[in-house]
Amino acid sequence: MIDNYDTRLIKLARKGDQGAFAEIVDLYKDKLFHLAYRMLNNRHEAEDIVQETFLRVHKNWMRYDENQKFSTWIYRIATNLCIDRLRKRKPSYSLDAEMNDQEGMDGYTLIPGDNRTPESEYLISETRETIHSAIESLPVKYKSVMILRYLQELSLQEISDVLGMPVTTVKTRVHRGREFLRKRLENKHI
Repeated sequence: MIDNYDTRLIKLARKGDQGAFAEIVDLYKDKLFHLAYRMLNNRHEAEDIVQETFLRVHKNWMRYDENQKFSTWIYRIATNLCIDRLRKRKPSYSLDAEMNDQEGMDGYTLIPGDNRTPESEYLISETRETIHSAIESLPVKYKSVMILRYLQELSLQEISDVLGMPVTTVKTRVHRGREFLRKRLENKHI
């Protein structure tokens, strides 16, 4: 059902229907933001990536192959933009500084509590921070695959389509990314 709706919207948008394009933006903006935020760990950069993704979609409609899933195409554009942004960054050793973009708050503070004690909150916060730092320290080629697989929950085939690489390469990178994280987290005793 949703695929037929997407297909109809895409055909209309390709013909210049701005209302259909606006609906496509509404359908994908949050998904793309979450992907970009997880890859870049910066709200403003993630917003820029979402905007740039839609600009590229709008400019490059003729390059879209209707035989492939639209979601794969748009994820590929967003992922490539994120990878480009990561490559241009200078190494940052203050990874936590980017997390707090709202006066000392992060996404975790907005989740309703479940009667945790201050000690358990501290442990959970430390664990999240350690895992977040481990993911941030992944080389770009593993980071993008791991985020698409475990945070965006894409299948290996979908990741293959998004990144334009064979499924076997995706499997290898997932395996090596997990090993990298395991080793990194073992040193932290998680």
